[in-house]
Amino acid sequence: MTTTIKATEIRPEDFLDIDSRLSPDEIAIRDTVRRFVREKVEPEIAEWFESGQSPTVLMKELGALGVLGMHLEGYGCAGTSATAYGLACMELEAGDSGIRSLVSVQGSLAMFAIHRWGSEEQRRQWLPSMAAGEVIGCFGLTEPDAGSDPGSMRTRARRDGSDWILNGQKMWITNGSVADVAVVWAQTDEGIRGFIVPKATPGFTTQVIKKKLSLRASVTSELLFNDVRLPAEALLVEATSLRAPLSCLNEARYGIVWGSVGAARSCFEAALKYAGERQVFGKPVAAYQIQQQKLALMALATNRSYLLALHLGRMKDEGTLRPEHVSMGKLGNVNDALEVARTARQVLGANGISLEYPVIRHMVNLESVVTYEGTADVHSLVIGGALTGIPAFR
Repeated sequence: MTTTIKATEIRPEDFLDIDSRLSPDEIAIRDTVRRFVREKVEPEIAEWFESGQSPTVLMKELGALGVLGMHLEGYGCAGTSATAYGLACMELEAGDSGIRSLVSVQGSLAMFAIHRWGSEEQRRQWLPSMAAGEVIGCFGLTEPDAGSDPGSMRTRARRDGSDWILNGQKMWITNGSVADVAVVWAQTDEGIRGFIVPKATPGFTTQVIKKKLSLRASVTSELLFNDVRLPAEALLVEATSLRAPLSCLNEARYGIVWGSVGAARSCFEAALKYAGERQVFGKPVAAYQIQQQKLALMALATNRSYLLALHLGRMKDEGTLRPEHVSMGKLGNVNDALEVARTARQVLGANGISLEYPVIRHMVNLESVVTYEGTADVHSLVIGGALTGIPAFR
């Protein structure tokens, strides 16, 4: 007796039927976030991008949606799987990289730092209001002269009785000028330590970084600390070395692995739709061989990136994911997304540079995504070190 198995139907939006590998709960979470992005983000994002406006107006709605710190347990957080969090990041970045950055800086950097490295009192004080979107956080690690090498940071904190005195400068900080609280990392006589610094603390000021041509729908700031006095309760007690902030970065990088798939998918879908509608020499652009090749390669890159993200998500849920795996995911998926965006820009011709379409916005955003949370070069060296056993950083 033979069993006939019906071949999977080809759907351009999910060519490899990856949806079949998701659970009903994962699909429900993904679709909920996708619907939110279509209703709340897509109608406004071109204006936010053009005007350089961060959509912090959405924070409480994002909190109600349950995506702020959604992969953390307790304290008002949803406690979802890593895969579900990844799917949310994918949908958010299909809207815009700035939206996903707003969410991932809040949850995977600021909230994760407090959740993993803070005291129980700090968790209770900050996490419920951050999960609800009532308090916005930022993460102060990068400095003007310490980007890829955070261990060389110059920001310092010294003890003064039971207090700490913080001095220094942080640069390229997402959410910095709109944040109610900053998680700040500094050199001390005891190693690199983390501090929770409320916005109203005397001596703590911010300055918006202007003239950006990428991630325009996201506030990027400089943080300045001039003899900022902090009580002992501001110290993240469990964080005693560079390992602590790097663990936070790895959480954020994981979200980028997924988010870049969303940006690539948005560009591919825009190109596919446009190619089917635009008439050139009496037939659709999609009827020409050279354009079909572009569409095929974009579909390949997008589906391949989605599969890699899903595999890493399953590994993270199983507890087998290593930072080197995340480096491979970020390196591969962001580079693929950039190539998809650039190819889609060509398919759209002159319309490819218009904000009436999402392509140019994603393309310039991805030029930031390929750099932040570890540049492509740094992630290449992380992978190379894992392959050869020879660290190339020193």
